[in-house]
Amino acid sequence: MTIKKTMTLLITHLLAGAFGVALGIYLLPILTAPTAPTQSEVSRLTTQAQYSGVFKKDLAGSDFLHWGEGKVSISTTKITLMGKLAPGPDYKLYLSPRFVETEAEFNQEKADMVLVGNVKTFDNFVVNVPQNIDIAKYDTVIVWCESFGQFITSAKYQ
Repeated sequence: MTIKKTMTLLITHLLAGAFGVALGIYLLPILTAPTAPTQSEVSRLTTQAQYSGVFKKDLAGSDFLHWGEGKVSISTTKITLMGKLAPGPDYKLYLSPRFVETEAEFNQEKADMVLVGNVKTFDNFVVNVPQNIDIAKYDTVIVWCESFGQFITSAKYQ
């Protein structure tokens, strides 16, 4: 076997392995996600909301792999989404006193934010709000990928 052939095989196998790892990182959250709440369940909870906002795909920090769209509703006990998020690992839901729409803005304001909980589904979600969080002290809800430090989406709600 020549050195050229050996190098070609090595490079193609490394590329195939890297592609497989990347595909696994993308697909694993989809495959392991719990059943998403139904539209009727989210609609029922939405009637109890004090605030609402809209996740939009065209935010400065969103891109074709990191986005959200739909109506987000905020009550003292639940935050719901009737919509979709781009699939990904380790999504967290934060409340912020200021609107942010990029990774840099998120990192700059993170000290003033409060972590609400985990987002485990990508078609609709329901996240419980801990009793110690006063939603009126904040005006923006943010989905953030903790594993990769990646901004997903945000919506101003007041």
